[in-house]
Amino acid sequence: MNELVPLLAGFSGVLDIWVLLAIFAGVLIGLVVGAMPGLGPLIGIVLLTPFAAALQPVTGMTLLIAVYVGGSSGGAVSAILLRIPGTPLAAATMLDGAPMAAKGEVGRALGLAVGASALGGLLGGLFLVALAPLLAEAALNFGPPEYFALCVLGLLSIAAVSFGSGVKGLIVGLVGFLLTSVGIDRFSGAERFTFGMDALLGGINLVPIVVGLFAVSEVLVQLGARAQTNSPITAARVSFAGLIEALGLGRTILRAGTIGTFMGALPGVGGAISSFVAYGVERTASRDTDSFGTGNPRGVIAAESANNACCGGTLVPSMALGIPGDGTSAILIGALILLGYYPGPNLFSDAPDVVGGIFAGYLLANIALLALGALLVPVLVRILRVPQSYLLPVVLLLAATGTYALQGAVFDLWVMMGFGLLGYGLRRGGFPLPPLVIGAILGPLCEENFRRSLLISGGDLGIFVERPISLAALILATGALAIIVMPTRWRARLTPSSAKGPK
Repeated sequence: MNELVPLLAGFSGVLDIWVLLAIFAGVLIGLVVGAMPGLGPLIGIVLLTPFAAALQPVTGMTLLIAVYVGGSSGGAVSAILLRIPGTPLAAATMLDGAPMAAKGEVGRALGLAVGASALGGLLGGLFLVALAPLLAEAALNFGPPEYFALCVLGLLSIAAVSFGSGVKGLIVGLVGFLLTSVGIDRFSGAERFTFGMDALLGGINLVPIVVGLFAVSEVLVQLGARAQTNSPITAARVSFAGLIEALGLGRTILRAGTIGTFMGALPGVGGAISSFVAYGVERTASRDTDSFGTGNPRGVIAAESANNACCGGTLVPSMALGIPGDGTSAILIGALILLGYYPGPNLFSDAPDVVGGIFAGYLLANIALLALGALLVPVLVRILRVPQSYLLPVVLLLAATGTYALQGAVFDLWVMMGFGLLGYGLRRGGFPLPPLVIGAILGPLCEENFRRSLLISGGDLGIFVERPISLAALILATGALAIIVMPTRWRARLTPSSAKGPK
């Protein structure tokens, strides 16, 4: 029962009117950005992080997590209506959702997607509540060598499963790692790579890095593509019968949600891959395999249950160990740090109210998704018809406003624009962006624990292989490095082709 203590401690805080409003606003925003092709929950979280940092901790984090939940489901709307997944998470949903829409079952398909997303997310939340405290309790026995080894494993794992070249993912991750060396060294007090600029003494703020890399670079990419996406469907609404049908297929939701949760907890796997795996498992388990891809409702339910359950799974190592599972959870960790709390095992004992508030907020966000998803589909259809020439300036304005408001520093705007250009160049060159953010998150933790380990051992590197947990993590990291450097044709066999998507 100890794992329920943080949740119970946070319920009183999450029932505050401002927290509830943040949850509903976050789900609403997530649905909108998730439904817009090319945006998705990551962009929504990036844009709102500066604003969330000015709120109370539970309010700010529940706002961002609600965007995560809503955005993970919103992509199904455009996938079903346009045959264009709003996010890579909804690519598997399109396989049966779009054929259902072509048959005139738009409302049913949307009802199945919304219902499965909410129930899968709730299942992932239950796993989060149960597993994260247990993992955190075990992590209390970790020392600096274990944390260093886990950081190395996390960075290499993300690079190993990055879309495209693993070597490119590793290079970008190391760039993010090196960015954390700018500023005053915490151990010696020496200035590092400041080039005489006072603005760099405190290091490079994470927010302008993230906003520039994702939001600004996305604007530049969309401007270059000049794509205009208009929905051929002028009206649509969720079928209540579809929602009830999703509730009745509990076995499919349980199977797919469990797959999504545990794959989400693995660094670098993410919702896109987990949804395709769950879809494949459901198809294999079905007696009517030929109907998948032609409008089988179980295909929609399996994909949506898995990708939303993956959100809860991703938060397990993020909250318990402070090690992000993907780019989105890395930004959530960064937001929590901006709010003054460091994720990891000590957070569960030092701030159980914050942990419980985040857990309860995640569960309530999925309940809100069930209501808002059913009511707002007609609005989302209209939003899908908004020309991007109107949308992109709003995204850029929000990016600049949020970045400047965080510290009131013009320098941050220059950093944002610089990383926007860098992100655009990296994307044009086929380099994935999430490893850079994860490197920037893990960099300080990795460096500090490496140096502390050497202080403990008197400079003996053997300390990292003398302890079983750090040794096991380094062995796994070596395996991830082997995947990175192996020939591309071999890597292609290990990466599901259907899970490949935009960087």
